[in-house]
Amino acid sequence: MKASRFAAVGALAGTAVLALSAPAFAHVSVQPEGTAAKGGYAVVDFKVPNERDDASTTKLEVTFPTDHPLASAMPEPMAGWKIDVTKSKLDKPIEMHGEKISEAVSKITWTAEGKGVEPGYFEKFPVSIGQLPEDTDELVFKALQTYSNDEVVRWIEVTQKGQEEPDNPAPVLALSAAEEGHHGSSSADKASDSDDAEAASAKTDAAEPADSSDTTARVLGVVGIVVGALGVAYGVLAGRRRTEA
Repeated sequence: MKASRFAAVGALAGTAVLALSAPAFAHVSVQPEGTAAKGGYAVVDFKVPNERDDASTTKLEVTFPTDHPLASAMPEPMAGWKIDVTKSKLDKPIEMHGEKISEAVSKITWTAEGKGVEPGYFEKFPVSIGQLPEDTDELVFKALQTYSNDEVVRWIEVTQKGQEEPDNPAPVLALSAAEEGHHGSSSADKASDSDDAEAASAKTDAAEPADSSDTTARVLGVVGIVVGALGVAYGVLAGRRRTEA
């Protein structure tokens, strides 16, 4: 009886844990394919799970941050989805590759042309973004998820430090430290690196014949000493024979 009670309690506890943890995996999120380093570029996936049993996700709207605008945001073509990219004028132009950018992507909308994301499934919506800012550790993207029954779930709540995650958290992209040499390397730097590599190669090529010549000289020197020693020995023997005769 005690064993069965413990088993029942364990099953209920496991169910409770799953029930509590389920929302954490169910919301719209964003993750990089690889790394999202400050100052660089990255491909990120907006992961959209279907939370309903009787409706499909037919539309996703992602609003891009205005406090850290991204000059470049290119979605990957997806079969079965129509993609619309909205750009807006910036209050303050930003500089990118030596050019001033006066507008940036403010929103990307995916609209299903077929069944969309059906119950029991999820889908990833890839976007290439950059240049990533260097003065923040994260980017917040607010998203609207629309279902085939016209229900709209607003994933727009920003998690505050020291507080629990809200019911409908906005997707947050964590940025890693800037990678050395990941950005800012000019063609002049590359040319310099190429010149250094060629110089090193030339030194190596020049060193090889020198080493070869030095080795050859040493071998010839040893051979000469041996031949000389043999000649001296032969002369001594010949002198003794004459004396004895």
